[in-house]
Amino acid sequence: MVKYLTRRLASAILLLFLLTIVVYLIFGILPVDPARISCGIHCNPIAVAGNRHRLGLDVPLYEQWWRFFVGIFAGRTYGDGAARFTCGAPSLGYSFPNNECVTTAIAHAFPFTLSLAVGAFILWMASGIGLGVIAARYRGSFIDRGVTAFVLVGSSLPVFVVGLLVYILAFFLHAIDPISQGIWVSPLSDPIGFFKNFIFAWIALALSYSAIYTRLTRGNVIETSSEDFIRTARAKGLSERRILFKHNLRTALAPLLTNAGLDFGGLLGGAIITETIFQLPGLGEISLKAVLQDYDLPLIVGTTVVAGAFIIIFNLIVDIGYAYLDPRVRVG
Repeated sequence: MVKYLTRRLASAILLLFLLTIVVYLIFGILPVDPARISCGIHCNPIAVAGNRHRLGLDVPLYEQWWRFFVGIFAGRTYGDGAARFTCGAPSLGYSFPNNECVTTAIAHAFPFTLSLAVGAFILWMASGIGLGVIAARYRGSFIDRGVTAFVLVGSSLPVFVVGLLVYILAFFLHAIDPISQGIWVSPLSDPIGFFKNFIFAWIALALSYSAIYTRLTRGNVIETSSEDFIRTARAKGLSERRILFKHNLRTALAPLLTNAGLDFGGLLGGAIITETIFQLPGLGEISLKAVLQDYDLPLIVGTTVVAGAFIIIFNLIVDIGYAYLDPRVRVG
């Protein structure tokens, strides 16, 4: 097990290293000059050159990346003389349009994204697994057909359509306040306000994801029900309830680990559509603003690296979970 974990951890570190190179290279070769865009209205070649130096774009691309990579571990210094300032480690750059370090902007946005991801994850896993188990247990019945209809509709509707429908319904029911949306409320100091801020965003995401998990759970439970160890358990006289929860579900739900881990990791990188609809200034929303309004290259690179890192980290967690559940995975 230790050898397997060491190998997977080394692969994850290598992927994170390559991620920084690829992301920086992609945005570095775009035919757009951030120094000119962020120069302002009264711009001239001298001002553009000074702005390029301030942004750290007056050196070759490989050196820009090296400064970025070193800054993650050692921090990074910007400017000269009296205007000199430092972004402490881990530094992902400096957002000049927002006049703050990228890590500070991410730290302000991350609580919204984390709250959205955790709440939606709990809702869609509970509803998806629950409906899938019910549909499998009453296979072919009216209940099964109703769940199948939900899966069909939920899988067909895009996330932005579901989000808009939920938002419009909540607005007309006066259950959502557009003015208070986007204002952070701590779940510890004001749990009701926190719940009101996120509940409809959770529902919108859960409706989209739970349909997929319902279908996967139903199929896996039905497939596992025909396995030899299930027939053996029935032959021993165990109750159907005990067979379902102690034997069937553990095997049937193992394949969901991959989907659950990667979907949750992806949401931690920012649910752009849902955050925009419900006016939640999370990682997805600030990334969209950086691209469409400011072309804030350091913020774009920083949020992209963070989103990719979450995918890699949760992929590693999924691999470890599989190795724990199935020792055969550790071989090879």
